[in-house]
Amino acid sequence: MQALDLIRGKNFSFLMDSCLEGHFSNDDGTEIVRLASRCLQYEPRERPNAKSLVTALTPLQKEASVPSQVLMGILEEGASSKETVSLTPFGEACSRRDLTAIYEILEKVEYKDDEDVANELSFQMWTDQIQETLNAKKHGDSAFRAKDYPTAIDYYTKFIDGGTMVSPTAYARRCLCYLMNNMPQEALGDAMQAQSISPTWPTAFYLQAVALFSLGMDNDAQESLKDGTMLESRNQRN
Repeated sequence: MQALDLIRGKNFSFLMDSCLEGHFSNDDGTEIVRLASRCLQYEPRERPNAKSLVTALTPLQKEASVPSQVLMGILEEGASSKETVSLTPFGEACSRRDLTAIYEILEKVEYKDDEDVANELSFQMWTDQIQETLNAKKHGDSAFRAKDYPTAIDYYTKFIDGGTMVSPTAYARRCLCYLMNNMPQEALGDAMQAQSISPTWPTAFYLQAVALFSLGMDNDAQESLKDGTMLESRNQRN
């Protein structure tokens, strides 16, 4: 049976995570199904972005102070709730919400973490759009170095919305700019977008932690810190 068939039939028992064991209301189930349906739209512009998804899902979490895996009784293999994790310098800066230190590290590493991200561009896209996109990124980087965060947000948005190149670092930099401008919800959306582009990039998890701390979701923030540190440790071993 196809996902859309399940959605149209509101077949909650198949659609919902079995770990929930049916502990959700019909209204919540209907809202989840509605969001899932929007995410499966054929046209990209008709799909919700990360920010709107977080906004829509937040009211559905009944115990916001409890991480979702704890809420569902899922324990990480070999881990206890009191386990401590040694944080890297970037993780430490994020745990302290030291935006100045975070800025200095992001500025220092530049775009090195984008090297493994594929950007497949046709010749037509290259000749017609790439220069404008690169100019937007260049202006965004200049504003970022000058700590002109509102201007950096504008240019990084133009770069991202151009759609010709994909850069988790651009999302990370705009995320920090949002944090500097006291916009944690937007920052969380960008950190999640960076993770979707590069699922094993620790920086995306660390920045999610900073945004979650700013939103008062401390337990979820601690989990993101731990995930980022474990990924970084794993990447260093490989």
